Amino acid sequence: QVQLVESGGGLVQAGGSLRLSCAASGRTFSSYAMGWFRQAPGKERESVAGISWSGGDTYYADSVKGRFTVSRDNAKSTVYLQMNSLKPEDTAVYYCAVTLYYRRYVRGDIDYWGKGTLVTVSS
Repeated sequence: QVQLVESGGGLVQAGGSLRLSCAASGRTFSSYAMGWFRQAPGKERESVAGISWSGGDTYYADSVKGRFTVSRDNAKSTVYLQMNSLKPEDTAVYYCAVTLYYRRYVRGDIDYWGKGTLVTVSS
């Protein structure tokens, strides 16, 4: 059974930084893309960032480009999201997402979801 366990959320002031982690277990994740979605109150879930198995391909939403960095450690089956220059509009529940093949991740076709971790950015 696949499990995705997120950590690193919390309360931070605008301009601050947080690092999210998601540890995956339960199968071999070779060829799996990993990344992050978020859902703010009253809004639909949106893709934030994603990374291919090799790390050679990455995706970022326009709203986070230049501020967020996605990375992964395949030996640990873990994906990270370094969030800098946080803004109040980044406040959301952040979900780890894992899916077979990067092209499916970009389409939003996700195989596995984490339970989410709350990020709150105060102004």
